Amino acid sequence: MSASPFNSEHVGEWASFGPKLKGKPTPEQRVALAERKEKRTAMKQRLFEELNDPKWTEKKIEKELDRLMEEQEKAAERPEYLDGPSGTRDFYPPEMKVQRWLFDNFRKTAASYGFEEYDAPVLEHVKLYERKAGEEIVDQMYNFTDKEGKHVTLRPEMTPTLARMVLNKTNLVTGEVRLTLPLKWFSIPQCWRFETTQRGRKREHYQWNMDIVGVNHVHAELELLAAACQFFRGLGIGPDVVGIKVNSRAVLEAVLSKHGITKGQKDKSDGGDVFAKACVIIDKLDKIGGCAVTDLLGEIGVNADSAADILKALEAPTVDQLSEHIGGETEAVGEVKRLFELAKDYGIDDYLIFDASVVRGLAYYTGIVWEAFDRRGELRAIMGGGRYDRLLELYGGAKCQIPCVGFGFGDCVIMELLKECGKLPDFQESGVDYVVCAFSPELYGAACSISSKLRACGCTVDLMPTPKKRVAASFTYADQCGARRMVFVAPDEIEKGVVRIKDLRTKDKNGEAVQVDCPLDEMHTVDDLVANAAAN
Repeated sequence: MSASPFNSEHVGEWASFGPKLKGKPTPEQRVALAERKEKRTAMKQRLFEELNDPKWTEKKIEKELDRLMEEQEKAAERPEYLDGPSGTRDFYPPEMKVQRWLFDNFRKTAASYGFEEYDAPVLEHVKLYERKAGEEIVDQMYNFTDKEGKHVTLRPEMTPTLARMVLNKTNLVTGEVRLTLPLKWFSIPQCWRFETTQRGRKREHYQWNMDIVGVNHVHAELELLAAACQFFRGLGIGPDVVGIKVNSRAVLEAVLSKHGITKGQKDKSDGGDVFAKACVIIDKLDKIGGCAVTDLLGEIGVNADSAADILKALEAPTVDQLSEHIGGETEAVGEVKRLFELAKDYGIDDYLIFDASVVRGLAYYTGIVWEAFDRRGELRAIMGGGRYDRLLELYGGAKCQIPCVGFGFGDCVIMELLKECGKLPDFQESGVDYVVCAFSPELYGAACSISSKLRACGCTVDLMPTPKKRVAASFTYADQCGARRMVFVAPDEIEKGVVRIKDLRTKDKNGEAVQVDCPLDEMHTVDDLVANAAAN
């Protein structure tokens, strides 16, 4: 039987859709089965396109994945602790190269816009997140009581941490920030949420956060959106592949207020914030559809007619039409229009799209919000953000009315997109500069000395602790490691005061790998020796 084209990640994704149910399903199970079928179909179609092999039909792909999943279930039991906890990832050296490359691009973009990097403990107080009750994130925390009796959690997101850090540099009595405003900070924290794992979603992920503190107008949103667009462009992801949907929470507030839903309004049944609940429900529109949103809005007291009008407003294709729906232009509508005007000057308008249905699920947003998406519609949101002017006031008190805006950009979804678009770099030849190998144990001291001299020249060196039994195997090892050059410390050359160096990536005029003998006291001249040998 030929080798399967699918790996453990494919099988894990297939298994995450859930098992086939036996017997007559309940209404809830029917919904779950429909979702399962939809996800399985989407995955089969995706793999069919990736394989590009007529032998692998969607039916055959389904059978193979079912077989591999069954095989995995029947496999000999192994200690559970050998697998990482569900929804987490191990980063072996090849994966770390890709992660470092991605993070370097995050940092490069942030630095080009004048942002400074910060970090904080992964452990935070539970109260920092419970102050935003009604959100899914509260139920998704990895929280526990520590040995001092403190209720703590692995951070599910970074924004409350940023708020805490800024407030620690703020006079809570006067609201004066003791740092020079505006603050332009970024971080790449690891975040934890106990949620269902699926393609592009893990229970742990890294998230590029960029925030501006102390600017109360759309110039801050514009700067962040420009940075995100520059990041996409830098990786070869154009506006034909990715779009950014833009809306305003303040506009949605005007829509909901027409139907008796105002900010701060309490739910009579549980005392929760009705407006925040409505935002969370509307944020699910793309996932569950209008009928389900209508039903959920009904549960918080919104009648069917009002729900229908709200959904109609969310379908407005332009800012002007939404403005007409709510009865005229408001300050919030004006801000959205101004943002789109400035986006043209910044050269990013080709990425931006107005979408009245974008509200973002977090309760603390107060103004313009946005989401980046892949135009094929196969992945979940790539990046999301918005203005949160009242969050620091929530934590620090009435005087701490400090305007903020920021975005979060997870590593999982963008990696899926980069793979699909073929934009990941080839790291095959990105190893060390030199592999140094001693011919025998007696020459290991000489090999150490040569390695030290090369490192003093700023080179990276892998000194082999034990040479291979065959010389050719040592050279093969260096090639497979992606090393640029191989240094073979042999007795004949050492007696002459030189060492032989083979450049594994540079060819001479005859197409042969360049070899040079470099004097032991002139290791800094290797590059010149190789260049001359290649030219002659």
